[in-house]
Amino acid sequence: MKKSVVMVAPFNTRSGYGDHARSIFYSIMDRKDIDIKCIDVKWGSTPRNHLKPEVPRHKKLLDTFVNQQEIKQQPDVYIDIRIPNEFGNGGKFNIGVTAGVETNVVSPEFIAGMNNMNLNIVPSNFTANTFKNCSYDQIKDMPDGSKQKTGQVSLQKPISVLFEGVDTDVYKPLEPKDLTSDFSKELDGLIKENFAYLHVGQWTRGKYGEDRKNIPLLIKCFLQAFTNHPAPPALVLKTSGADFSILDREETIKNIENIKKQFASADRLPSIYLIHGDLTIEQMSHLYNNPKIKCFISCTHGEGFGRPLLEASCCGLPVIASKWSGHLDFLNENDSLLIEGHLKDVPEGQLWKPIIVKPSKWFNPTEADVIRKVRMFHKKHSLFIKKGKRLGKKNHREYSLDKMAIQFNKILDNVLKQIPSAVSLKLPKLKKVDGKKPQNATIKLPKLKKVT
Repeated sequence: MKKSVVMVAPFNTRSGYGDHARSIFYSIMDRKDIDIKCIDVKWGSTPRNHLKPEVPRHKKLLDTFVNQQEIKQQPDVYIDIRIPNEFGNGGKFNIGVTAGVETNVVSPEFIAGMNNMNLNIVPSNFTANTFKNCSYDQIKDMPDGSKQKTGQVSLQKPISVLFEGVDTDVYKPLEPKDLTSDFSKELDGLIKENFAYLHVGQWTRGKYGEDRKNIPLLIKCFLQAFTNHPAPPALVLKTSGADFSILDREETIKNIENIKKQFASADRLPSIYLIHGDLTIEQMSHLYNNPKIKCFISCTHGEGFGRPLLEASCCGLPVIASKWSGHLDFLNENDSLLIEGHLKDVPEGQLWKPIIVKPSKWFNPTEADVIRKVRMFHKKHSLFIKKGKRLGKKNHREYSLDKMAIQFNKILDNVLKQIPSAVSLKLPKLKKVDGKKPQNATIKLPKLKKVT
């Protein structure tokens, strides 16, 4: 008998959580021993139009979509792929899947959400350790106005690390003959220089240094590193803001120009190219593989995992990145350029209960080291290209979607073993006695006597 599985996630959104949720669904969608129903939910303001019926595996996912009201019976397994304070636990066994956190602590609400699940899955050792090492005192207000410690809030439920797999049939080194798409031709026309750095990430709101991907700092350091250079490299930004709208794009351009104004007296500035909006995974692979793109760079404050960094690496690109958080599971100092820095309080404007709370800290790359590392790569790029290819082969082998699927199916198999199968009860048939139909027996009770 099939076991029932309900999955809740932002499946149809153009987001990292959408990518993660789809990957997990694809890893189990062809199993014959389970019946899967999926509930698609919103994810911030990201558009909900990723899935296309004409794509076979998209169609398989769309065909499983139901509303919460259509789930009439408690499922055997309930899988919720969101942030922990949104986790539901409507199954006999409940699994929470989250990227979790990009800071050094998690909120009490996140811990409480994970404690409501039977098992939690996160994509990196950084995220797992952050949850394990974080605790809060439980404080009770007393009648006399004092406060009394009554206990502690800490993670009590099991947590497992399962990386976000990359589709290595798409994200892989490509030959020039494979880069003949219209998009590749557009890139060749857009990028005039033969040497360019690439950054991929959402540009969120906030003052200088406050957005999580830290894009303004990257731009400033890049300009400072190559201003008045006789043959400067270029910086390519594949980004978006809250959405993929024209207004959003115009605001991004305005932000770039405002940073450039700090270098108004310069005779020559390196070029900055903006690719704004949604791209297919094939287009992203062509972007990573474009011969003018020499490396991937990120000055991120923190990553739960860092999927674009892994995608770029699997395409053979060398990586320059902050020396902290989730992406260090697949990057190392031998084959990458890691930027030094220090932990610093998350700015007040970026605190967002219950997502990011005091006293959260995140990583602040040292501007001088950013400048030093981008110049070093430009000067010794042939050396780092060799290292990038070596790391890419390793990551291609160890972080594939297929390997992730194998590991997730092992987790699910172990869970299913713990859930008893339903059995049908066979009751004995009633037989006629003396040719008569069975009747209800009459029980004669003794008469009660008064006791004096």
